[in-house]
Amino acid sequence: MGEIKMGIKRGTTLAAVAVVVALTATACGGDDTKAGAAAPAGAAAQAPASASGAGSGDYGSDYGSGSGSAVGSGADAGAGSAAKGAGQLAVAQSEQIGSVLADSAGFTLYRFDKDTAKPPKSNCDGDCAKTWPAVPAGDATAAAGMDAALLGEVVRTDGSKQLTVAGWPVYRYSKDTKAGETNGQGVGGTWFAFAPDGKKAAKAAAAPAPAGAGQATGALTVAKDPKLGDHIVDGNGMTVYRFKKDTAWPMASNCTGDCVAKWPVVPPVDKANAKGIVEKGFSVLDRPDGKKQQSVDCWPVYTFTGDKKPGDVNGQGVGGTWYAVSPEGKLITTS
Repeated sequence: MGEIKMGIKRGTTLAAVAVVVALTATACGGDDTKAGAAAPAGAAAQAPASASGAGSGDYGSDYGSGSGSAVGSGADAGAGSAAKGAGQLAVAQSEQIGSVLADSAGFTLYRFDKDTAKPPKSNCDGDCAKTWPAVPAGDATAAAGMDAALLGEVVRTDGSKQLTVAGWPVYRYSKDTKAGETNGQGVGGTWFAFAPDGKKAAKAAAAPAPAGAGQATGALTVAKDPKLGDHIVDGNGMTVYRFKKDTAWPMASNCTGDCVAKWPVVPPVDKANAKGIVEKGFSVLDRPDGKKQQSVDCWPVYTFTGDKKPGDVNGQGVGGTWYAVSPEGKLITTS
């Protein structure tokens, strides 16, 4: 993947990208680095498993240093269309995030949390605007079924006019290299695809399963794998993982932006629905991106988009940093 050289001076320490939330009145602490067998030598330097579709971007920044799983070669695709108007807007369907607004060429349109809608104002200039090209105002027409009154414009600091939707300035993402890609979704916890009403795109929650239709989604239980042994799965039977770059005290998730798009957080689970799981440190992490994440033994837990059916363990060992979780909340580093 081509590298976007950023002109932003910022620290590169892990703390700069950490989502750090310390819990009060809990005893979350300790380390389990000795739990399980040691990871293979050089595992941390391995590239993520390609068969499962995992990308190498564990982190995202406001300006897009993370990388999506379907990113093409470099930033030229989005930048090349920087001067093009949006034309006839369309509503596209994303399996991951539902209905999204796209331009006439099918490229996803994005909004930035650090902008404002009332009054409209863009806070993405300089290097930011190279990664997130502003969509010019002038020729955009509303998508079918969309309220045309949502479309407007704002004058940028360079005097150019930028399209707005519901007051929010509109951008493309330079790492979307073909129509239908949504690699910018969630980058840095501040960039999101537009929904047709101008809000952030988000897939509607599935309706609760009828009584007797199987386990509820908000549950954790224990499954057995021939290689991994007993490990935690969610209410749908999908393997639950931990990230070695997270910490338990202070409780912190270092998976943000593009990373959390690949490794969705496990939502809060009532203890009554956690069968066979250790109760110590069974708490909830309030993330700055607004999500609430379940932790086991004070470690944030995730699922993996590369697992397509119950029983899959495609996330095991990815990048030498992602591993299944034992019922005690420990890393299972043997396979």
